[in-house]
Amino acid sequence: MNILIIGCGKAGNILTQTLCKEGHDVTVMDIDSEVVTSVIDNFDVQAVEGNGLIVKNLLEAGVQKANVIIAMTESDETNIMCCMMSRKLGARHSIARVRNPMFAEQMVFMREELDISLMVNPEYQTANEIARMLRYPNALHVESFAGGRMELAELRVSTGGIMDGLTLSALPSKLKLRFLVCAVMRGEECLIPDGSFMLRANDRIYITAAHSDLSKFYKQFGDMKNRIKTVLIVGGGKISYYLVRQLLELGMQVTIIEQDMNRCEQLSDWFSKAEVICADGTDQNVLLEEGLANADACITLTGIDEENIILSLYAKKIGVDKIVTKINRTSLLPISDSVGLENVISPKNTTAALILQYIRGKENSESSDNITSLYRLADAKLEAIEFIIRKNARYIGIPLKELRTNRGSLIAGIIRNNKRIIPSGDDCLKLNDSVIVVTTSQKVSCLDDVFQA
Repeated sequence: MNILIIGCGKAGNILTQTLCKEGHDVTVMDIDSEVVTSVIDNFDVQAVEGNGLIVKNLLEAGVQKANVIIAMTESDETNIMCCMMSRKLGARHSIARVRNPMFAEQMVFMREELDISLMVNPEYQTANEIARMLRYPNALHVESFAGGRMELAELRVSTGGIMDGLTLSALPSKLKLRFLVCAVMRGEECLIPDGSFMLRANDRIYITAAHSDLSKFYKQFGDMKNRIKTVLIVGGGKISYYLVRQLLELGMQVTIIEQDMNRCEQLSDWFSKAEVICADGTDQNVLLEEGLANADACITLTGIDEENIILSLYAKKIGVDKIVTKINRTSLLPISDSVGLENVISPKNTTAALILQYIRGKENSESSDNITSLYRLADAKLEAIEFIIRKNARYIGIPLKELRTNRGSLIAGIIRNNKRIIPSGDDCLKLNDSVIVVTTSQKVSCLDDVFQA
């Protein structure tokens, strides 16, 4: 596909790199000449220096031939205008990054009336991800499929725990539950294991299961944490705005520490049931006075990655059970894991995953299945993709044991008529099934890509 990216900051860089790997023809436009030079030096793409609001620049970048235009500048209004102008000039689809909460309640109107195909709000999506982490405190990450009917959870194998040293084939009889270990992150390597694979301490495993079985799994897993009731949030930005609303609806007690007085007044007006403290969240005395040591969870959402890491490490040291750390710079993600920060979220990666889901869906819109969800896991080394089978295809009705999957891919779950199926070799795929695929390949855009020809 021909893809034009307008604005190439951190999220734009992630998108550019991934789309290039997937074989798309990518053109990047940015007003900063140094950014343009860097893009040309690092990626096999075309790059144009210019403003996406100027017709001449858009035409020079080939907007009239673009299958998708992605507006990722720092200005929401600029992104919206770029999409509108690009569609008038011939682009088939448009995606705008829109971050201002003011626009949140009129997203549907703007998509329909302004002809914008997809509007992505990184802060809103990140808040949703954090809320899921707090609903399931035992998991490092939890992603939901088919409207929450099946879940994929990331956990760590503890030293000397029930799974340390067990082969995967021995797990079902040991735990007597229906679940599937569909991927394992060991060090820097991401693996799709078979039954003979032996788990080791500190492996990060990804399992699919129904919610009820997931809860039972935690209990037998031996690391059951109590339900989260009190949450301390450091940083009162856009993510906090979306997150606090969800946590209050879940009945949690929320304290927000923010040092900007005007922002504190806004938060107090919006959330009368939350406690808002105007103070420096990096001050140890402030943290202790506001009850960090007794909090069930600590969420670090300041605008500085290093602050978030240090605050999270301090919260871990004094015994906070659940800690979520926001990190924007992808280079810091492996470091955060190496120092023991397990629940790390990246708004840039969340944004990239949503946009990739849309692009792959459009790329194969005529195929027998549609992508409805796409999550990037294990430091972007693993993808979990949900397809819905809409048309008859060669793999329908054939037992999975007779279908050979490509290396690095696995059918991890099937939802059929609200029934959750952890697949075995005797199961078949049928029309209208929701099918969850876990893969280490970043080129799976339809179920045909999963099975060998």
